[in-house]
Amino acid sequence: MSHNNTVVILGSTGSIGTQGLDVIARHPERFTVAGLAAGGAHVDLLARQAARFHVPTVAVFDVAAAKPLREALDQAGATGTAVEAGAQAVVALSGTGADVVLNGITGSIGLEPSIAALKAGSQLALANKESVVAGGHLLFGAQVRSSQINPVDSEHSAIWQSLRSGSHAEVAKLIVTASGGPFRGRKRDQMADITPEQALNHPTWNMGPVVTINSSTLMNKGLEVIEASRLFDIPPERVEVTVHPQSIVHSMVEFVDGATICQASPPDMRLPIALGLSAPERLGDVAAACDWTKAAEWTFEPLDDEAFPAVALARHCLAASEKHTAVLNAANEQAVHAFLEHRLPYLGIVDTVKAVLDRMDAELRGAPLFADVEEMSQIEYEARSLADALINRQQ
Repeated sequence: MSHNNTVVILGSTGSIGTQGLDVIARHPERFTVAGLAAGGAHVDLLARQAARFHVPTVAVFDVAAAKPLREALDQAGATGTAVEAGAQAVVALSGTGADVVLNGITGSIGLEPSIAALKAGSQLALANKESVVAGGHLLFGAQVRSSQINPVDSEHSAIWQSLRSGSHAEVAKLIVTASGGPFRGRKRDQMADITPEQALNHPTWNMGPVVTINSSTLMNKGLEVIEASRLFDIPPERVEVTVHPQSIVHSMVEFVDGATICQASPPDMRLPIALGLSAPERLGDVAAACDWTKAAEWTFEPLDDEAFPAVALARHCLAASEKHTAVLNAANEQAVHAFLEHRLPYLGIVDTVKAVLDRMDAELRGAPLFADVEEMSQIEYEARSLADALINRQQ
């Protein structure tokens, strides 16, 4: 008999959070929503979510959003819902000991809530890749790597599912698939004039703006290589990337005997989200399966590292230290925001990240591991400040 899981959703008004609640709505007997957290930009949506799922507590990062949220909750009929505000309120909600914490926050502000969830003994359904990329061992120091994290990124969920086919010692390679984004097939010189509007038009996935831009530069794939290596404890040189435009095969595991196991399904994030919430069980009525009665073609092609240097840059950082990966992520976030605001050309995104890494390289080569979250935040702040200075100089 399946028991009822308590769930806290972080980033409930974003793409992952709204789809997570959609999964929960289809399985009301399986889940109780114990708390919701969001940035605070969409208080009406957050209030409607709290009312619909009878949520006892909601938390917002933005302290100024607390008052309008309280009013929106009262209007939605959720008068009994408590409101907490500030970054520490989100961390506290994450650490309340729910059965599952779904972390759909974007950015490295998701790290402390991830650590709090693990320390409280919750299963962490992790869609916040920055926890792994920027946080490194700070995250894994809080728990036993394999048993407490349920990966929610479609690629890492696919690897996680495929790894059930063999032991860790039997794994030869992890193969992360990439759609190639909207500019697949273009050479570098054909991408100089790309606008934010063009870059936001992803061919197969509907995601938030930062993730969509990262998918177009393939920085997303670089971050996923880092995450795959750390999550599954596989050396960087045994994590490969292949371009698969159909986005049906979500990633693969190659075993030592030559067998490759893949997870395939039409692109729908509800599938990995649902498994993240219910693992090791699978829920029914989650997403459509492949239709084997129709002709279909799956293609795979090598990555063009010259046109899309982000993956190679991420590999360099992964091999260097967790401080390098934190700087990579922080500088990239600043560059993406600048591009979206028309303050930086498209090719300037990855160029800026590389320039920041080059300037900070000597400093990063000291102690390879962060002592604590404060040190990580300080290095990130330096990286963001340097990125902003370089971006402003280009204008």
